[in-house]
Amino acid sequence: MKARVADAELRIGQSVAEADAIYPNRLAEIKRKRDEDLKKADSHYPPRIQAHKEKYEAEAAALQERIRKEKEATKAAYDAAWAELVQTWTEGLARVGAVADEVNAEASRRFLAWDGASEVDGWEPPDEVPPALPFGRFKFELADFPHGRPTDDRLKAAGPTEFDLPALVPFPHQSSVLIKTGESGRAEANRLLQSLMLRFLTSIPPGKVRFTIFDPVGLGENFAAFMHLADYQELLVTSRIWTEARDFDQRLEDLSAHMENVIQKYLRNEFESIEAYNQHAGEVAEPFRILVVANFPSNFNETAARRLQSIVASGARCGVYALISVDPKLPMPAGLQLKDLEASCINLSWRDGKMGWRDDNFGRFPLQLDSLPEPSYYSKLMHHMGEASKNANKVEVPFDFIAPPAEKYWSWDSGKIMEVPLGRAGATKLQPLLLGRGTSQHALVAGKTGSGKSTLLHALIVNAALRYSPDQLELYLIDFKKGVEFKVYAEMELPHAKVIAVESEREFGLSVLQRLDAELKYRGDLYRDFGAQDLKGFREAKPDMVMPRILFVVDEFQEFFVEDDKVAQEVSLLLDRLVRQGRAFGVHVILGSQTLGGAYSVGRATLGQMAIRIALQCSEADAHLILSEDNSAARLLTRPGEAIYNDANGMPEGNNLFQVVWLSDKRRIEYLQDMLDLAKAQHRPPATPIVFEGNLPADTRKNALLNPLLDATEWPDEAPRYEQAWLGDAIAIKDPTVAVFRPQSGANLLIIGQGGESALAMMLMAGVAIAAQHPPKRRTGVKFYMVDGSPVDSWLAGKLGQFKDWVPHNVTNVTQRNLASSINEIARELDRRRDNPAAEEQAPIYLFIYDLQRLRELRKADDDFGFSSSGFGEEKAPSPGKQFGDILREGPSFGVHTIVWIDSVNNMNRMFDRNTLREFELRVLFQMSANDSSTVIDSPAAGKLGENRALFYSEEENRVEKFRPYSLPDPEWIAEVQAKFAARPAPFEPEAPPEPEPTDEPADEPTPPAPKENGFSSRRYDDDAPPPFPKFDEIEVPPFPKFDDPGDTPSPDDH
Repeated sequence: MKARVADAELRIGQSVAEADAIYPNRLAEIKRKRDEDLKKADSHYPPRIQAHKEKYEAEAAALQERIRKEKEATKAAYDAAWAELVQTWTEGLARVGAVADEVNAEASRRFLAWDGASEVDGWEPPDEVPPALPFGRFKFELADFPHGRPTDDRLKAAGPTEFDLPALVPFPHQSSVLIKTGESGRAEANRLLQSLMLRFLTSIPPGKVRFTIFDPVGLGENFAAFMHLADYQELLVTSRIWTEARDFDQRLEDLSAHMENVIQKYLRNEFESIEAYNQHAGEVAEPFRILVVANFPSNFNETAARRLQSIVASGARCGVYALISVDPKLPMPAGLQLKDLEASCINLSWRDGKMGWRDDNFGRFPLQLDSLPEPSYYSKLMHHMGEASKNANKVEVPFDFIAPPAEKYWSWDSGKIMEVPLGRAGATKLQPLLLGRGTSQHALVAGKTGSGKSTLLHALIVNAALRYSPDQLELYLIDFKKGVEFKVYAEMELPHAKVIAVESEREFGLSVLQRLDAELKYRGDLYRDFGAQDLKGFREAKPDMVMPRILFVVDEFQEFFVEDDKVAQEVSLLLDRLVRQGRAFGVHVILGSQTLGGAYSVGRATLGQMAIRIALQCSEADAHLILSEDNSAARLLTRPGEAIYNDANGMPEGNNLFQVVWLSDKRRIEYLQDMLDLAKAQHRPPATPIVFEGNLPADTRKNALLNPLLDATEWPDEAPRYEQAWLGDAIAIKDPTVAVFRPQSGANLLIIGQGGESALAMMLMAGVAIAAQHPPKRRTGVKFYMVDGSPVDSWLAGKLGQFKDWVPHNVTNVTQRNLASSINEIARELDRRRDNPAAEEQAPIYLFIYDLQRLRELRKADDDFGFSSSGFGEEKAPSPGKQFGDILREGPSFGVHTIVWIDSVNNMNRMFDRNTLREFELRVLFQMSANDSSTVIDSPAAGKLGENRALFYSEEENRVEKFRPYSLPDPEWIAEVQAKFAARPAPFEPEAPPEPEPTDEPADEPTPPAPKENGFSSRRYDDDAPPPFPKFDEIEVPPFPKFDDPGDTPSPDDH
């Protein structure tokens, strides 16, 4: 170890010695070099240092200047930024405040404040759809937001910092509301539902919102105030408040069907929402539907819940919204989760005794719900909105929307098909009636009163007449309704019209069908001759022959079938033939009715041939009848004029909704005048349709058989073999009803019933007609006896006697005072004719008796036989009643005819016995009981007559004909008749043969005794009778009384 230490020490010593020898020299060299370098540095760096120092100082000075400037600029920018911040904050808050004020002002303008500040009477409902609907208010401050209120004094002065805004439901894109509440909050939820309903009602234009209300727990009590709306229009609340599960299913099905129609028929791929559609739809804009459900899911089954979910999810696009209060404690129907409803709704919930808004943005703020108005204001508001909705619900698409321009009138060709637009289908389309294509040949139209059926028929008639000329289209129009719907077409001389019937009768309608049936046969023969199969083919084969299409329109056609009688059976057969065969011959049938129900109707097979169905508002039963058993869409129609056009025999797939155009009376007349002017410009002959006005008496001016007799310039050369007396217009397409008076027994006319004015008119018109057939010869001409039995205080008294001033013939006015003498005069003339049957001149005599029941002198006494002897040996003079009976019985064979009016069957039985009644083989009956009718004509038919109706019965022909009696002639017509008769030259009449001069020489042969003043000749005595009494001039007797005054006639009791 020591050795090693020693060795180390040795090595150290050696190293130190080596270092001492080497490093001192090196150190000296280094110091030398250092000194040299220092010397060099001292000569080189001070200038440079000085230069750098100067540079530094310069740069430092520049930097200090820049810093100063930047500091000043920064301070200026800072100050400016603060100023801008203060301005921005101040202006921003001001803008927010202005927006809040604008929102509040707009809410005040749009939405009614029903807290008593606004009077209902002075408030006008809105005319535009709002962008949102309020249901309450909420307040907030800036401090409610994190770091919302600034701490810098410069910002604290800006404002406002507190805001009060309405709580709004977006509209119309997401307006369904769901309210979750238990038992404690149910009343508040119901109030909120009512408040929301009021907002919908008062914030949307009147008539554009409809409620469907479900209240299964409250049974309607919660929403009873809204039932005031049903007083004005049931559709506003869907008729009632629904409480039962079965009703829920039906109403939800209806809403779902409505949504289907909106999506498939209206929106399609053209419109994003119902609001976009409504902006283009104009008059046919769809109203919004609001489904209100209280206490969901009470009384909801699985199907109803599924439909509700579909309505909530898809309803907004279709304008259908739901307001729902739900009790989350109740079990949900199978397959439904509450979150499925919440996803599409504005959600509120009851928590901690108050209603809160479940919203990410607004849910943090306290919500103050709108309160309900006080009860009297509530009711007043309901009535106000009901009235406004009623007035606004009338949708009128102007007829000009479908009418052709004037330059295109009568430019369409009906050869192949006939196309007539009827209304507006959706926002941009027209709905035409197509006839002549495929199975679309005939149409059935049904709609309840006020649904717009008459308007549709008018639109069809006028638009068809505007499009097609009279060479292309003929119209047969029948209206059984109590009105004058079609009368304007007669008054305006519609060139296309061939038959126009107003308040028609079944018999007239049948005659029209018979005429059309004859037209079918006529066209069938023509088609066969020219080898044509249809109208188009015939026109091509015979282009020079006019062959128009025929449109047969019957309104209230069910009147044909009110009874199961011969008329109904024949109508059914003819209608069936028209419907089946009319297609080929261009004949189309349009049948309209308020209902298709009833015991009797047109056959199902016939209806099955009518492929086109047009349904307006109607009951569910009629909806199935007009369309099909599987198609009840018509019951969902909600407004007048809204209709379904279906050309698929009523199957659901053929439904097309449309709105019938509105054609005002004034505009219709203008169009008809345009067509009349066009017809004149084309030199077409005036229209001469057959016009039947069942609501009016017949007009003598339209008697085509009497007018030539009146218009003649000369009297007939000789009297006719028999006379015709026209009584009125037949209820059929035929000549006027006429009573023919032949010289044969029974040719007397009995008019019976409570129709004094009509009876008088018939008598006067019959007299004019008979007079027109005879030249007015004073001695050998026709004679008239006019017996007026009317009371002196009657307004008709004396009118029968005016006939004497109308005609230049022999007319004798008879009153009760000279009745006996006049009857006696006629009886003596009858005796003369019986005694001289070979006499050439036997001019007819007409005895008119008005109000017979008041002429007791003509009643045959029970003990009046006319053969008893007087105290002076002279036979008793027959009474006027006895003579009247002889005139009735024997007069017609000798040209003496009687026309009588009596007011009742009871009075008839007092005046006539059964045998005497047989002398009236011509009878006219007004309305009477069925039993009385059977007494007179063995038929109860007169029991069914109405106003301006009568029956004419001919016993000879065993025929009963219904007709409209003539009215009393107006003074103008009377003056015309008088002038025409006066203008004729007097007829030639030979002088009467001279009377034989009296002589005292006895005759070679005894002559028959002259007729006695009592009206009977000696031929009444048998050959073996006792010899006659001595002549009166040989016996002194008191003067025999005169019988001119019936009051002086002795009675049997005087003897």
